Amino acid sequence: MAETRFKPPGPIDAVIIGGGPAGASAAAVLAEHGHSVVVLERERFPRYHVGESLLPFTFEPLRRLGLIERMRASAFVKKYSVQFVSPSGKASQPFYFFDRYDRDTVAQTWQVLRSEFDQMLLDHARSRGATVHEGLKVTGLLKEEGRVIGVRAVDDAAQAHEFRARMTLDCTGKEAFAAVRENWRIKDPRLNKVAVWTYYEGAQRDEGIDAGATTVAMIPDKGWFWYIPLHEDRVSVGVVAEGRYLARAGVKEPRQIFEREIQQNPWIAGHLASGRQTGPHYLTSEYSFHSRYCASEGLLLVGDAFAFLDPVFSSGLMLALKSGVMAGDAVHEGLLAGDCSPSRFAEYARVLREGLENMRKLVYAFYNENFSFRRVIEKYPDLAGDITDCLSGDVNKDFSRLWAATREFADLPESLPVGGPLAPNGECRMANAEAEEHAQLG
Repeated sequence: MAETRFKPPGPIDAVIIGGGPAGASAAAVLAEHGHSVVVLERERFPRYHVGESLLPFTFEPLRRLGLIERMRASAFVKKYSVQFVSPSGKASQPFYFFDRYDRDTVAQTWQVLRSEFDQMLLDHARSRGATVHEGLKVTGLLKEEGRVIGVRAVDDAAQAHEFRARMTLDCTGKEAFAAVRENWRIKDPRLNKVAVWTYYEGAQRDEGIDAGATTVAMIPDKGWFWYIPLHEDRVSVGVVAEGRYLARAGVKEPRQIFEREIQQNPWIAGHLASGRQTGPHYLTSEYSFHSRYCASEGLLLVGDAFAFLDPVFSSGLMLALKSGVMAGDAVHEGLLAGDCSPSRFAEYARVLREGLENMRKLVYAFYNENFSFRRVIEKYPDLAGDITDCLSGDVNKDFSRLWAATREFADLPESLPVGGPLAPNGECRMANAEAEEHAQLG
């Protein structure tokens, strides 16, 4: 291959596909450990992205990255709570995070404009020593004897490039570059929703400490709106429901769907009445996916490329940052040991899948017509803390009592037998014994 401006200066320890939150955080951690890291990002930052709400337990990966003071000094809107609104427009009492956590740390989080937040993360990775190439699209995985040894990519001028590395990290988000090409990606059995969203300027905000709250407002047939106040007087607002509900009566144009659904909840209609819609209406579908495996020889999946869960509880950014930091540390340990075999990532997979499955159970309950947080708490007041923990992203703990109580109101899914490292015989080597008892999905 000809000499190009993308040719790395020496051997690469890790090549990372995607410069979003998962990729940037993994790159920063690996570079801090002294490894040579190259990040390949197909877009040029700053770029638009949805998914603007941080859960309280995003604090831990942000602290690990050394970004808490940067966040506190930013213009991002402070978030102290989440509230739920019935289809009639009646708002619940907010779930205040400081009722459960330290007000000066975990209990205060942020609503972020992703173009600014993601730029900050990618610049942070650069500052730690990672080499970042923007406008470089990865087109394939390089393999030798079944092991991933790097990637092929193409630049804006259609010039081809190769990057060889000891480890390749797929941080491509919902695109799930490797999982799609390896035929690892599976849909969640029941969480196939459609979202339509846009932005408003000048829309109503609640007062005082509630001005930055995330609001989840219900509409008929277990659909819901998100309402996320951002800085510069903008609000991110979107509706999520089954496709057949949103497209009823043959309505398929995103703007028409959105404007019709506004009228399905008086709280949403009232809060948007003073505002002005700005920009396009976006649409996406098929919200929840899982990868059969987290790793194979030379390859590790991180963030949404590993699993993408319905966003009703805003878990995506927290899981992306958490998995990015975990991946950086796990790959570092493997590189130091001279052993990055898939089995080294079993604990990484176990922790991520445990958190995903706990959040997934809560999402399934949310969509059940017989479930509400109020009903559970009225019958089991001592479980209010567990609900707050799960909603806040403290997802790696024993919630067995909460799930036993929740099953009185809603059917909950069994844990999916996926996500472990790919063993040499082609099976999913799960880190916990319970998962190993499940049959491998066909």
